[in-house]
Amino acid sequence: MVRGYRGELDLNNAQQTLCRKHAGAARWAYNYGLRRKQEAYKAGQKTPTAIDLHREINALKPSQPWMREVSKCAFQEGLRDLDTAFKHFFRKCRLKKEGTWKGKCGYPRYKSRKKAIGGARFTGSIRVFPDAIQLPRLGRLRLKEHGYFPLNGKISSATIHEQAGRWFVSICVHEQAKAPQPATGDVIGVDLGIKRLATLSDGRTFENLKALRKKITALKRTSRRHSRKPKGSANRKKARMRLARMHARIAHVRQNALHQATAQIVARTRARSREAACDRPRRSTHCRYAQEPQVSPSDCRCGDV
Repeated sequence: MVRGYRGELDLNNAQQTLCRKHAGAARWAYNYGLRRKQEAYKAGQKTPTAIDLHREINALKPSQPWMREVSKCAFQEGLRDLDTAFKHFFRKCRLKKEGTWKGKCGYPRYKSRKKAIGGARFTGSIRVFPDAIQLPRLGRLRLKEHGYFPLNGKISSATIHEQAGRWFVSICVHEQAKAPQPATGDVIGVDLGIKRLATLSDGRTFENLKALRKKITALKRTSRRHSRKPKGSANRKKARMRLARMHARIAHVRQNALHQATAQIVARTRARSREAACDRPRRSTHCRYAQEPQVSPSDCRCGDV
């Protein structure tokens, strides 16, 4: 079983600069591969694979000194991501011809440095310590949360990425699957509402967060300030970072509320029935199973067990 772990990095200025270089190298490799594939297609030639493109990049390293400052994994994984994007594109095109896909096919597009810093993925020699993680070329990076990453698992890959000025690392660990615990407790129904976050059939309710309302009000104010800054100015760049941090805080508040609510629900229940679909407007939906515990979940029009 492959399990993912995510933690925040505690980096100094030099480490942040090196992480940015790796993210930029992965983006450059992705754009380089996309341009080469388009040129080969227009010329009627065979489309180069990720291995062919990586050989071309290796041939450019003597004339490009900045390429030697980053790990080879940044270029390799960027090209692999490009191959994966084309596989998804061709699969959606095939499904669209068959009539099973109604959306856009999603042709791969160039990645811009102005939209996001991005990230980079590493493979090979990756070591985990109680308070740090060691990555190729980046060295030992401190973690803000100690003891969360497993020390004895086999790590297949590690990905660093930036979000609102903060750097995170995600690792994929091969672990032995644990036997599922026997289900205990009663069957419970969950109705997702608008006024309340959730209403359970046993009478418990989960209210919407008041702190979230305050943050959304502050988000509107920050968004207005950002829109009034002249485009291309340094003040607009600062306002954009403040807006990104505000969005990240709101996302963390929502995730924390959902994690706490779901943990309380599953701790004392054997099975759960949630609202899946309803033919009436959402604002007037009232789940009978949530209001009347004696009603069977199969008689409720809002969901199934």
